Amino acid sequence: MTILTAPPTGPQTGNPLKPTPTKRSKRSPGEGRMAAILLSPTIVVLALVIMYPLLSAVHQSLFRAESGLDADGFVSDVEKFVGLANYADMFVGESGKSFVNAFANTTFFTVTTVFLETVLGLCLALAMNSAFRGRAFLRASILVPWAVPTAVSGLLWRWIFQSDGIANNLLGTEILWTAEGNAAKLAVIIAEVWKTAPFIGLLVLAGMQVIPGEVYEAAKIDGAGWWRQLISITLPMVKPTLLVAVLFRMLDALRMFDLPFMLIGPGKDSVETLSMLAWDESNQLRYGSAAAFSVMLFLYVAVVAIVFVKVLGADITGAKELKLLSKKTRSGKSRSTLSQTPVNLEQKKTEASS
Repeated sequence: MTILTAPPTGPQTGNPLKPTPTKRSKRSPGEGRMAAILLSPTIVVLALVIMYPLLSAVHQSLFRAESGLDADGFVSDVEKFVGLANYADMFVGESGKSFVNAFANTTFFTVTTVFLETVLGLCLALAMNSAFRGRAFLRASILVPWAVPTAVSGLLWRWIFQSDGIANNLLGTEILWTAEGNAAKLAVIIAEVWKTAPFIGLLVLAGMQVIPGEVYEAAKIDGAGWWRQLISITLPMVKPTLLVAVLFRMLDALRMFDLPFMLIGPGKDSVETLSMLAWDESNQLRYGSAAAFSVMLFLYVAVVAIVFVKVLGADITGAKELKLLSKKTRSGKSRSTLSQTPVNLEQKKTEASS
């Protein structure tokens, strides 16, 4: 009878020898060069489309057009370097009042519309995810508001909110929706929510489609009702998708211009946003202050995006999912490596011989 002995254990510990970790294969220099070559067209396009206009706006915001005499003695407008004077003027005088009003309107429209769109979009996603007759028609009809161009949507709602339009006829009132005041704000909010709520609904629906049905079946067996399933299963599992949808909508709402411009019109303080204020300044040939307002809007949008990505954890690139997948793959490989250690192999031989 052959007796098999296990290999010696680690010195003075009695523990089996640990397997040496496998090292990751490093990228070859050729792969790095190929990646740079493939990414170079995209980098060039982004530099031309994003970086150049941004740097031009920052440069323009440091100058101001002033009237003066040229070399021949004629009156002409010259660009004078004023440094940060255009930014300082945002907080004083009439320009300061306009900036604060536009900033408040932009924030109010963003918070209000995105909140309502999130609630309505989640309801639409739950309805589209349910099994009932006519679900295909519902999904197709929800796409219609999102497919309508914003300028056309603004003109459509302007016709609805006219003094003799459908809205006043249904309500039996004579509200001036397209004039100054809170009625104009409400009209913009209604039109914006009607158009963009389907966007959040479709993204949330895509997140619901990947939830395994076995999860809901197990919850039903445990006695969880519809509301409990929504709170404990649906919302936590669609949270990454919902955060990305809300982030995209907030970035779009902060740049709101065409809908209030077409629905209410320019020069209305109650609905003037930062984008409309920058347009009005450039229309008055004050390009320096217009560029300064644009730069401030860019910084506002950048801060909101950073907060969502860094603080709230919005995964807009899928990097977290890839890290989780790679971690699972490495843990699976390590378990398979441990199962192939010499001690385990000798134990298997001993069991087979006995």
